[in-house]
Amino acid sequence: MKKNLFILLTIGLIALGCSKDPVQPVNPNPNPPGDTTHTPGDTTQHPTTHDKGTQTPMPLGTDAAPFGYWVYTPEGYATNTLKYPLLIYLHGSGEVGNSQSSPTELNKVLAFGPSKMIAEKQWAPSHPMVVVSPQCHEVWWDREHVRAFIRFVSKTYRIDTTRIYLTGISMGGNATLDQLNSFDNIQIAAAIPIGAAGTMNDLFTQRTAKVPLWMFHGEADEVASPEFPMQLVSAINALNPEVRAKLTLYPGVSHLCGEMTYTGSGMGHENPAFDPFTMDIYTWMYQYTK
Repeated sequence: MKKNLFILLTIGLIALGCSKDPVQPVNPNPNPPGDTTHTPGDTTQHPTTHDKGTQTPMPLGTDAAPFGYWVYTPEGYATNTLKYPLLIYLHGSGEVGNSQSSPTELNKVLAFGPSKMIAEKQWAPSHPMVVVSPQCHEVWWDREHVRAFIRFVSKTYRIDTTRIYLTGISMGGNATLDQLNSFDNIQIAAAIPIGAAGTMNDLFTQRTAKVPLWMFHGEADEVASPEFPMQLVSAINALNPEVRAKLTLYPGVSHLCGEMTYTGSGMGHENPAFDPFTMDIYTWMYQYTK
């Protein structure tokens, strides 16, 4: 398995080197295991909240969105006129599916991340926000389709367009970086890629440095080396960005460390030589506007 992943990653890097656009992050693992990596030794049960928001499935073809998706609206959304921050969660390759041909495929998106927390009544950020979790029905998160999706959601729902936040795990983490890297007029106010891999050059670093960035990675990641986020964050900070990029590493944790990041259960289990995990990611993102 590891040999196949290495070959796949090598082929992807070679392809990027021959591409007209050599800075798109690689999908290092088209079929990763489930996000079973919890904080080592942590048996904490996440508390159930009394959240009264609504998470609704929108299979592909229900509306004009380029993806099928789940949309969560906070309590009061239907009865007030407020505009809310938007959090977009991009899943990993294990949750790819076509909900147009099979609507139940969309349930895969509830396996991990904020969408899972909402479904399991564990969602309690300090600031209410709309949460949208699209489902990729292609091999890769196409950058133009993701960009179009962000615009669609921003216009379809009552969104504070100065507070659009992007996060993703594994393939979704790569796609998160891809959005920051691919467009100069990026809509994203802050981003959190988890377990991401890729290649970088000067343009990649310069564009990514324009958006507040906090990367999370397992030090024992056998699929996407932690050297990549270490190098990227160092390169960004060498440019003296307005907001210093952050990197939190988890010792002894392998590729998928999404749950411990999204739920905050990884707090106190990070490598002290890197950025501490002392603030939940939702509060951190909310500090920033575009």
